[in-house]
Amino acid sequence: MKASCSHQDGFELCFQSLQGPHRDMSFPCDEGGHVDMDRLETCTLHEYLYARAVVGKEFHRPAVRRRPQG
Repeated sequence: MKASCSHQDGFELCFQSLQGPHRDMSFPCDEGGHVDMDRLETCTLHEYLYARAVVGKEFHRPAVRRRPQG
């Protein structure tokens, strides 16, 4: 699962699923891993808050990565 919204500084905060890659989530962020929650759509915001809440249960700790070009 890939949450999406507007491009933000070319980075994404990636939550890798403990249950397989088909359940990974990523969100636009700055280089420091800060997600601008005010810019997320409601559904994406709920997914982001959920992913943060279940780190260690359903997701590994998030990592900041450069967004793929294209």
